Amino acid sequence: MYSALRTIQNTARRAASMSTAAAATGKPLTIGLIPADGIGREVIPAARQVLEALPSDIMPAKLGFVDLDAGFEHFQKHGVALPEETLAALKGDCDGALFGAVSSPSHKVAGYSSPIVGLRKQMDLYANVRPVISGSAATASGEKRAIDMLIIRENTECLYIKEEEQFEGSDGKYAIAKRRISEFASRRAGEMAFSMALQRDAMRKQLPASERTWAGRPKVTIVHKSNVLSVTDGLWRETVRKVYEANSQYKADVDIEEQLVDSMVYRMFREPEAFDVVVAPNMYGDIISDGAAALVGSLGLVPSANVGDSFVVGEPVHGSAPDIAGRNIANPIAAIRSAAMLLERTGYGSAALAIYRAVDKVLAEGQIKTPDLGGKSTTSEVTEAVCKQL
Repeated sequence: MYSALRTIQNTARRAASMSTAAAATGKPLTIGLIPADGIGREVIPAARQVLEALPSDIMPAKLGFVDLDAGFEHFQKHGVALPEETLAALKGDCDGALFGAVSSPSHKVAGYSSPIVGLRKQMDLYANVRPVISGSAATASGEKRAIDMLIIRENTECLYIKEEEQFEGSDGKYAIAKRRISEFASRRAGEMAFSMALQRDAMRKQLPASERTWAGRPKVTIVHKSNVLSVTDGLWRETVRKVYEANSQYKADVDIEEQLVDSMVYRMFREPEAFDVVVAPNMYGDIISDGAAALVGSLGLVPSANVGDSFVVGEPVHGSAPDIAGRNIANPIAAIRSAAMLLERTGYGSAALAIYRAVDKVLAEGQIKTPDLGGKSTTSEVTEAVCKQL
């Protein structure tokens, strides 16, 4: 599924924003592990197992791991979802981190706030990078098509600032949620989208034409709903377009288009091959990227990375799946790929590529699959199969 990975994986890197000096010198790489809730406690250990299975000639740095707490279950026990000790360890002791999943309740719980949302804010992880790649994506019409799409989701604001109030009115209760869209955050997301479009294009040109899923010029699709939300989405749209207009290289080498979020969802399922890089505000990006997982078969396959200028947190796209937690049947592939994205971002591209290829081989053989992919294998069996390929 992740064929031609050289085309894709370096796109999780923003110019030289993350240091590659550690990779060159063999300096130890310390990774914070935050399993959090549900199946996070199964897939994050699986990702660690794969990281530890990397041969020393591929992964020259000594890996260190720091076990850290967070999550709704931790909140229920201790009254805090994202402990200060966890943040201090990430900032002081870790080069990157892996986050499992969180069981945030659908109803209001006094004092609780999502730890992954807080983590993104505290570590200034302003973009969520989600590759969606398949040689045979299942479209709404039933046709199989090759796709190579990268979704850039602004990660720090929109409705996810979680400023909500409830009131009593003459007709009963009503609630108001504030939505924040700023030039600053929109500009950073736009800059990442256009720079990654160019990086993806440069990597594709290193491949034979027969191996390129995307054959056209690099393209960025700006997602919004400014025909209704003319102030907030209007500011988002205008700011991202200004990033494009202000850069002569972007204007010369990158195509740009816009999609209203509802039509974006429709087109994504009808013709997913039409998209290269998609950039969206936080909530739209969340919905689009989860929906895109259906194109490749399962949320259990789709990785992501929460990216800032000096830190990265790999995070599988799937949720905590409490219905299967503890049964050893959760698909660990998304977490394993998220670990590879972390390595890629911190300068260990060869090690990341080895993991991607190992996963590809296991999936291509089709013998060891968890139930979400129609198989009967366990989390442990899939993890062991990937390790054997390494």
